[in-house]
Amino acid sequence: MSYGLEFTNDSNVVTVDSEFTRLVVLAKGTYHPTQESGLGSVTSFPRTITSQEPPLVFVRPAGSTGIAGLCLMRVIGSPGAWTGFYVRAYNALTLQPNGSYFACGFSATALASYGMRLWDGSSKLLFDSGTPYARFTRAFQNWTYVKNDSTDQGQSRNYYRVAFNFPVGEYMLINTFSMPMLAYEPYDRQLYCWWDFSGGNLYAIVIGPPGYNPIAFFLPAVFAKL
Repeated sequence: MSYGLEFTNDSNVVTVDSEFTRLVVLAKGTYHPTQESGLGSVTSFPRTITSQEPPLVFVRPAGSTGIAGLCLMRVIGSPGAWTGFYVRAYNALTLQPNGSYFACGFSATALASYGMRLWDGSSKLLFDSGTPYARFTRAFQNWTYVKNDSTDQGQSRNYYRVAFNFPVGEYMLINTFSMPMLAYEPYDRQLYCWWDFSGGNLYAIVIGPPGYNPIAFFLPAVFAKL
């Protein structure tokens, strides 16, 4: 940056400048079961998120025992008007969808009634003191293949595991676990995740046609804090 405003923290990392926006928290709150006999959850954001790209949603399931299995997440709305998100429990044997969340984007929102705002040269709002930044804390993809079995519908199901704990205040990005994975044929493979609180494990589960699930799995699990 040749001119403008720049803040650095005590580690000499740029936290605010007048050229680039950071990952900004645009909404936060809790999610609860709302439909499908307690399996499905639709959460409305406190205000419409006006970014063109869907917001990144980080979740922290409630509970300390059992298995929280979340899947089929989707952001509700359209570019410039994102209103909430949907997520579903894996099945009736896993915990209902309960927990807390925050939604982020690389675009600030004018919320503060006083404080500071910062725009770039094209009048895009980069910083507002009422929308705090999220901090990426870690990511890992060192999954270990555990086993394969079949669903009741005869689909092939692979399990991948990594040792896991949920430090206080940390949330996991759920958008990536909502995307279907491509196979070698024109068939999608569905992706799910389990938080095994009692066993101290995080599982990724891939379901697809028999013979098309890989042994190797490299999708990163990404975590952040407010």
